[in-house]
Amino acid sequence: MAMTSATNAGFSNAPGKTNYSAMATVSTLFFVWGFCTVLNDTLIPRLQLIFGLNYTQASFVQLAFFGSYFIFAQPAGKLVEWIGYQRTMVVGLIAMGIGALLVIPAAGAASYPFFLGAEVVLAAGITVLQVAANPYVAILGPPETSSSRLNLTQAFNTLGDTVAPYFGSILILGGATVAAAQVPSGGAALTAYRIHQAASIKLPYLVIAGTMVLLALAIAFYRFPRLEVTRDFRPGSLGGKEDSVWSHPHLYLGAVAIFIYVGAEVSVASYLVKYLAEPDIGNMPLQTGAKLLSLFWFLTMLGRFAGSAAMQRIAANKLLMYAGVGAGIFVLASLLTSGMVAVATIICVGLFNSIMFPTIFTLAVAELGPLTGRGSGLLVQGIVGAALIPVLMGFLADRIGIHHSLFVPLLCYLFVIYYGWRGYRIAPNEPQAHIQALAD
Repeated sequence: MAMTSATNAGFSNAPGKTNYSAMATVSTLFFVWGFCTVLNDTLIPRLQLIFGLNYTQASFVQLAFFGSYFIFAQPAGKLVEWIGYQRTMVVGLIAMGIGALLVIPAAGAASYPFFLGAEVVLAAGITVLQVAANPYVAILGPPETSSSRLNLTQAFNTLGDTVAPYFGSILILGGATVAAAQVPSGGAALTAYRIHQAASIKLPYLVIAGTMVLLALAIAFYRFPRLEVTRDFRPGSLGGKEDSVWSHPHLYLGAVAIFIYVGAEVSVASYLVKYLAEPDIGNMPLQTGAKLLSLFWFLTMLGRFAGSAAMQRIAANKLLMYAGVGAGIFVLASLLTSGMVAVATIICVGLFNSIMFPTIFTLAVAELGPLTGRGSGLLVQGIVGAALIPVLMGFLADRIGIHHSLFVPLLCYLFVIYYGWRGYRIAPNEPQAHIQALAD
């Protein structure tokens, strides 16, 4: 297994068996933030049509959304330490509801900057949820099965990813094909056109806002188990003993791996609908492409269920390395081919993406003890890669074409392979004071 005997010592107060009731409740949060995140993949082509955006300009949606992770991840880690996991989850859900509500006036004003602002607030809430829920699942049972447990909950995250594109294809991309000649050239007519086109975006986000309020109430009143290791749902303190997240190479290399991985995944998913519409690739309507995007995420979900089971027998780091190799091979295959072969191979990348985030996360937080909250914040902060790498890929797509820009995610998967091979290892000279602190 990925977890060492030292890890078991570090979580000596962890429960002897998994609390499945609490795990099922927290899994609903994984579903909703997966749904809201991937809904952007259908929002982006819609906004491209409404505002006439090129790939670089459209990538600002992901820049605003995932840039929020970088800004709010560390404060969210502090929030967990101050008010505990449960209350932090409630705060995250409320922030998500506010962000979803802000999309409605953004659509009413047909303002692209307003849309970007709403994305920042929505993502801030998701960031808070990620920082609280991921480590909570990791400590909700025996440490030796934490990778398996987090992969299982991430499978429900990907269920949200799978449903969102189909939902978006109907409510956001329905009737989205508009000939260039039909778009007014400017002035009041162009504004009216944009407001009319953006109206279809309001209903989905109104439903999301209402759902977040209901979930916040449900989480607030749910009786989570009191686990000694969480110190009343709080990670605890270092007891004055010097330790830092920067003293743990496997943690900060994990943050780099998450930066690279989510950048690759979001780059592929963000442009997949338009990629499949390319004449030499799939030459298909946007709505059809969005439904195939659902297949991409469905394969990711299947991979997470399978990965959760496989980790009972295969070391997590080895499975991560194999997944990186598989993803790299299929991206390369799509890059070097065209037509339906390119379509099929790029969709298969979703299967290999499946176990990467939860596996990197659990490998990176191993043996952190009271630093788990801050370490989680650093790892979630690494999700900013999903803001920056799609901008790079979009910039290149505008210049060399979306097909050839696939070499960007291809390079990203090489680092994932490295982390599963060597980067995850815990150095012998890392501070071990937290083990004694928890044992005390």
